[in-house]
Amino acid sequence: MRRLTALALLGLAACSGPGESPTPAATTDGPAATSAAPSASPTPTTTSPAPSPIPETHEFTVTEHEAFDEPWAVAFLPGTDVMAVTERGGALKLRAMDGTVTEVSGVPDVHVAGQGGLGDIIPGPTFEADGTVYLSWVERGDGGTGAVVGRGRLDVGRAELTSLDVIWEQTPKVSGDGHFSHRLLIDGEHLFVSSGERQKFTPAQDMTVNLGKIVRLTLDGDPAPGNPFADGGIAEQFWSAGHRNVLGLALDPEGRLWASEMGPKGGDELNLIVEGANYGWPEVSNGSHYSGEDIPDHAPGDGFDPPKVFWTPSISPGSLMIYDGDLFPAWYGDAFLGALSGEALVRVDLDGETATEKENWPMGERIRAVATAPDGAIWLAEDGDGGRLLELRPA
Repeated sequence: MRRLTALALLGLAACSGPGESPTPAATTDGPAATSAAPSASPTPTTTSPAPSPIPETHEFTVTEHEAFDEPWAVAFLPGTDVMAVTERGGALKLRAMDGTVTEVSGVPDVHVAGQGGLGDIIPGPTFEADGTVYLSWVERGDGGTGAVVGRGRLDVGRAELTSLDVIWEQTPKVSGDGHFSHRLLIDGEHLFVSSGERQKFTPAQDMTVNLGKIVRLTLDGDPAPGNPFADGGIAEQFWSAGHRNVLGLALDPEGRLWASEMGPKGGDELNLIVEGANYGWPEVSNGSHYSGEDIPDHAPGDGFDPPKVFWTPSISPGSLMIYDGDLFPAWYGDAFLGALSGEALVRVDLDGETATEKENWPMGERIRAVATAPDGAIWLAEDGDGGRLLELRPA
């Protein structure tokens, strides 16, 4: 591994909005206490040191670690010192904190083409007891290709995946090899899955297919009770509609669901995902078609939920993490997006339902995955052949 020098804060790092000044240091009110006996010498007062104010931002160092072949997702496995790394070509690998990398057996065959291949991995709520993990990948079948989600058991010591069953799939399978999305997130007893519109545009507004949606399932893969479109049919899965290619899902500290979404030519989005909302694709976008053809912008009263932040020109957000660690206190509750075409790490300040881009650090490579380690360090995975793991710690 090689340690890089601390990165200087760039772009918006020097700017701060209202209400972002550091927490003032505590003060001691009133005079120092003295002894009640007149003849006694004054008793000195001992005060606790003032707490350190939380800074507005941080500098950090970057340490390079092992390279992988097109890494796509990184997940820290509870109760272990191991992270799981998926490679788009179909390999699942375990990396111990000492740098030892082991390939897992029992991984399903995947369809590898375009954007398709092995995708996300997340530990289930019972992972420490039984090794349950959820995995997404692309398969070929009648009509073309589509993403699926499987649930199985990962034995870390044996590096073996067993009892893997498909519990959800994109319907229908269609031609092409783009916009699968297939990011996963568990919130309590619910499994969220992002399902891209497969570069077909209209499925995002079609309530008879689950393409272009975020779906909310039980941990068994069934439509979750209480979903907003629970009137029969496949729409019982849907939590929100009108999505293009959601490649990041994350919960903030108050339990709100956020998603990062690739736009067309411009119009990349960070969205607050609301039950039953429609996010407008392909009817509206803050970008344009690759042909140059215009798309109406989001506008008040158009019936669609606009993004909280959008990027034109594109940064191509390939992942989303909301920081909940202790090493970078100024960033607690903030969103971090790995930018592919933007070759950057982007920080967005989240304040309730308000989001404001704050910093953009050029990384010199496409960033595919972002994750918080149990000790609060931030880990990135570069995209493509020889994509390295990068570890960020306070400078």
